[in-house]
Formats: sequence, C-alpha cells, structure tokens
Amino acid sequence: MKTLDDYLSGEVLLIDKPLNWTSFQVVNKLRWEIRQAFKIKKIKVGHAGTLDPLATGLLVICTGKMTKQIDTFQGQVKEYTGTIVLGSTTPSYDLESEINETFPIDHITEDLIYKTTQQFIGETQQFPPVFSALKKDGKRLYEFARAGEHVDIPSRTVNISEFEITKIDSSNSDSIHVNFRVVCSKGTYIRSLANDFGKALNSGAHLSVLRRTKIGDFDVTKAHSIEDFIANLTTDKQ
Repeated sequence: MKTLDDYLSGEVLLIDKPLNWTSFQVVNKLRWEIRQAFKIKKIKVGHAGTLDPLATGLLVICTGKMTKQIDTFQGQVKEYTGTIVLGSTTPSYDLESEINETFPIDHITEDLIYKTTQQFIGETQQFPPVFSALKKDGKRLYEFARAGEHVDIPSRTVNISEFEITKIDSSNSDSIHVNFRVVCSKGTYIRSLANDFGKALNSGAHLSVLRRTKIGDFDVTKAHSIEDFIANLTTDKQ
C-alpha cells in the first residue's frame, strides 16, 4: 500500500496511456487524483518521454523526488510496435491529418519490404515531423504547420538497433499494411521512420498505429490503466 510519504519521496508509475490522451493530460490527471486522495495542495509529477495522442502504451510517470530521474529514464532505449500503411502519405506522417498524396505499390514485394528495413539499422540522420511538439524560436513546430508556415527543421542523429516486420497484409489493392517492431534510441520519431520507409520503397507511407511497449527495463505488460491506478489509489488511502 502506498502512502503520501511514498509519493513525496518518489514513485515510478507505469501507465498504459490510452488513445487520444496527451502525455500532459495523463500527468495532470494523476497529479490531481493524488492531491485529492491525500488532501494536499501540491506534488511534483512528470513523465519520462512524450507519446503522441494517437499513440498508446507505456508512459513512465515519476512523482516527488523521483522526478529528478526523468532525464535518466528518457535517455533509455525504447521499443515500439505498430502499423505502417504503404501507398499514401499524410502531412503529419500519421492519422492526425488526411491523406494528401497516393503512390504506386505494384512493385513492392514482401522480399523488398524485409530487405529495405536493413537500410535503417544503426545510426542514421532523421528529420522530425513538422507536426511535432519540438520547439523552434520558442514556438512548437505543429504551430508553424497548422498556420501553413514553412520552417526549416534540422536533422538529428538517431539509432535503430532492431526493425522487425511481424506481418504484411497485401489484401487491399491500393495499400499494404505492414506490422512492425522497432527498438531505438531516444529522440527517434516512428512517424518519420514510416515516412522514410515509404520513400525507400519508391512509394509513400504513413503510420496508422503506434504503441510503446518498453522503456529500458520497464515493460508495458507491467503498466496500469489510469482507471486501475485511481482505484488502487483510493484503496491505498483507505
């Protein structure tokens, strides 16, 4: 059972972030619930690595003095699973925006898909999506994008140690759905990987599903839903 002292001294909470929630909303919700449960005015709560609203999965939340370890957790290797759709692109590289262009896929074979993953293994240069929360000149990149303003985004060095194809669905005539698992360094954008993967196949691609499954030794199978955390918090208080 967790006490107020536990949360103030520092806890690491593993939360399975639901679809359409921002990471900031999860942090705010947990902070509010802890404050309400223990009748306190303030407590430090933060997350170790943002997940996009359209992504689900592991969110590492730190409370109290453990918030000092956030940078350490953020720097650890991460694992993701998801689905890349070949044959079309979107400005955001995922389903946040509508399809803006379609591409041929007749030349894409399963063998080509498997072989093309090897181009992305190791250290590589990657451009973050323009629809991202990164800041330039004090402004979020997605603010430039939504205003239709062009902005030059520098590339960054990322490392992808594993890029595994787990399933290929070619049943649709105008798209190929590719399920994957990726193990990568901090700062890797899987949306950008999907976009670059489409280009490498001489086609186009966007991300349709994304789930973070691991951060370092933390695994989403050990994570709790927000509802379960609140229920346990109430039980602990009693």
